[in-house]
Amino acid sequence: MTTTDTHEAGAQAEPAAHPHAGPHGYSDQKDAHLKRLRRIEGQIRGLQRMVDEDTYCIDVLTQVSASTKALQSFALSLLEEHLRHCVAAAAEEGGAELEAKVAEATAAIGRLLRS
Repeated sequence: MTTTDTHEAGAQAEPAAHPHAGPHGYSDQKDAHLKRLRRIEGQIRGLQRMVDEDTYCIDVLTQVSASTKALQSFALSLLEEHLRHCVAAAAEEGGAELEAKVAEATAAIGRLLRS
């Protein structure tokens, strides 16, 4: 049966499983992370308000810096949890899985350093 046949028959195609599905290193701290992200979201809304109210540019830049640092801190926390959970689990398996997780973490660190 083709995709068109499936669609015409009214059946829904199953979404592909995400290759990294399942509990993640941050799952135990999910509520705390969401709270932290909401705080950062509030900082960003504050930036919008500052621009809307024509706040002095240096004051806006100070808030941009604070928001950026908050996001960087959040990213480092996630990275630490990834290393403790995902990379540590891969280390137990060894081989290609470990190599893949180390490469993945290295790429993430590189993106954080470039941001």
